[in-house]
Amino acid sequence: MGDDVLALSQLLDALRMERVGEGRLVAQNVGGGRDVVFGGQILAQTIVAATDAQPGKEVKTVQTIFARGGRVTEPLDLVVETMHAGRTFGSVTVTVSQGPRLCARSLVLLHDPEPDLIRHADPAPTVDAPGTTPSHDYEFDGWEMGVVGGVDLSDPDDVGEAELLVWTRFRDAPDDLVTSQALLAYSTDGFLIGTAMRPHAGISQVQAHLAISTGVVSHTLTFHEPFRANQWMLLAQESSYAGRGRSYGRAHVFTEDGTLVASFVQDAMIRSFPDSAGERPVL
Repeated sequence: MGDDVLALSQLLDALRMERVGEGRLVAQNVGGGRDVVFGGQILAQTIVAATDAQPGKEVKTVQTIFARGGRVTEPLDLVVETMHAGRTFGSVTVTVSQGPRLCARSLVLLHDPEPDLIRHADPAPTVDAPGTTPSHDYEFDGWEMGVVGGVDLSDPDDVGEAELLVWTRFRDAPDDLVTSQALLAYSTDGFLIGTAMRPHAGISQVQAHLAISTGVVSHTLTFHEPFRANQWMLLAQESSYAGRGRSYGRAHVFTEDGTLVASFVQDAMIRSFPDSAGERPVL
């Protein structure tokens, strides 16, 4: 664990937003390095804000468009607007801005789960268990991660299929579902661009924002079953398309016992830097 690893409490603090009016929240940012707000943080804060707006319901799906990058050094303004508040389903929009700069907007579907009428789920892939996959803390002290097969997304010579299997957990995180959903959302944002790069020699995630312009432009996350983010989760990810300056990726999330608990898809930008200097990257 390096000196640049932050305390997990800093991420949890960013989920405790200040209410400044009806449907209006102010959120702080976390993260070091680049002065660009990580999209996963916005996803996590959106889930907390939406759940707070419709207590008694769980987030089912969050669909987010990332329009512009936000600065880590400036707080975020969140405006939550209710579209529908029914007995079984509810929906809200969450708009994230910094001053006049609109950064992202989410459409969140919430629900009150009901008994099964039918049930099926995809099985988990057969992979090495988290106990046999080398892991380390990543970004936060307590965000533990292990890449199955030792794939290194930062190595442009580590070429393989456009697939990535990652075990992850947030040790000592609270047990409640809202926090677990928020933390999983945070972790889903960071791998699919690198997964799309894997088949292409000489291209890797380490070049992002330096030699290659990259960024997530839309992200949809759907929750299926309750889970605890302080237990191991497998992110089974693949990129089925890359081209025309864009990439598309999708993934399932399984618990260690093989239960499918969430799925997500992502559209991203992967392109050469434009000729005009000074373009600020998308999230």
